[in-house]
Amino acid sequence: MLLLETETIEERVRARLIKYLGRDDTGIRKVVLNMFLDGGTFTTGGVFEYLEKTDFEVSYRGVSAMVGLMNTRLGILSINVTGDHNIYSLKEDYKDVVRSVLDNY
Repeated sequence: MLLLETETIEERVRARLIKYLGRDDTGIRKVVLNMFLDGGTFTTGGVFEYLEKTDFEVSYRGVSAMVGLMNTRLGILSINVTGDHNIYSLKEDYKDVVRSVLDNY
């Protein structure tokens, strides 16, 4: 018997984001998601520098891992690898989903 998938991509992304933010003990993930939602494009270094100026204790490797996970596991980031550094941005298709989850979280 074949079961049809009725869940949309947006619903899957929403569920992944809620689970991802549920494991965010410090609030850092929410801050980074808001950065991408509000700010356009960032390198890992740009995210690191922003977080370093806040109350978060971060390492470059930790930030790199977090941004990489957002790209691969959540599937919400677009990556441009043509220059010296990867440049990440939030995919246009997911901005409303991310905004909705962050507003309700």
